[in-house]
Amino acid sequence: MDKIKIAANIEWAFLNKVNEMSGKYQIDLCNLSPQAVKALAAMGINALNRDDKADKGYYITCKSARPIKAYDETGTIIPEDVLVGNGSKATCVVGYYEWQFKNKKGKSPSLIKLIITDLKTYDDGGDTVEIDGDGFNDSLDDIL
Repeated sequence: MDKIKIAANIEWAFLNKVNEMSGKYQIDLCNLSPQAVKALAAMGINALNRDDKADKGYYITCKSARPIKAYDETGTIIPEDVLVGNGSKATCVVGYYEWQFKNKKGKSPSLIKLIITDLKTYDDGGDTVEIDGDGFNDSLDDIL
């Protein structure tokens, strides 16, 4: 299996702005189901579960050298000026890539598609905007 479809809560979405700590665009996919954790492990990706970040449950961080596009359930790209906030919910297609650096090698998660199913925008006022619908149609198996 080289890609799976999972449901996740979104944290720390740096979709259109580089995260200063990593130097990449990135997003945390959180509160993964046991089935998603198992499917990721089968691909060689270990989901994290840290005591100091208990509210995240099992999670992975996907990083990219390019901006990450987010879509709503109708397939429309969410505009870059709409900042995806913590607590947003998404359906994601996740794969992996293999890497090697000096004497180390491994696999890291790759976010292939990000579909926001419940958008909570990040703006200093904390307002919430929801995108609802059931138009997601994908050839992959059920959401894990």
